[in-house]
Amino acid sequence: MLTSSLSTPMRSTVKKIQDTRGLDRLARLMDAQFSIPGTNIRFGLDGIIGLVPGVGDFASFLVSAYLLSVAANKGASGFVMARMTLNVVVDALIGAIPVLGDIFDVFFKANQRNVRLLQQHFGEGRHQGGARKILIPLLVLMLGILAGLIWLMVKLFQWIF
Repeated sequence: MLTSSLSTPMRSTVKKIQDTRGLDRLARLMDAQFSIPGTNIRFGLDGIIGLVPGVGDFASFLVSAYLLSVAANKGASGFVMARMTLNVVVDALIGAIPVLGDIFDVFFKANQRNVRLLQQHFGEGRHQGGARKILIPLLVLMLGILAGLIWLMVKLFQWIF
């Protein structure tokens, strides 16, 4: 086998890249397994099970969380983990919106984005370093979402009363 003639660090990297192939198949199943005939639009189980309110979004989130845990166990950098987490959070938040979220899931493909990030990290040495570059914008985004939700609740409360 090819890996037996390589140095230990290189062998480890090749093993990590090979391990992402299974993740790639899972991401494809979730995001792009099927196509709409006559178009280039691809979708996966995420778009289908997402049609079941609550349960489908939760099941999709569990698959995404599994991908994150595998990435962490394989030694992905903090930056890669933060980017992957951001993709999952965006997918979960927008995906939870009825109808619009399902359309978003067809085009965003968070799982495939995350596997691509992981492959680039292990194969090309990209996306190294800590998570600080992505955590601050993520926190700002989450605070903005929280502020928007509070504003919507206040408006809804005012409308009701």
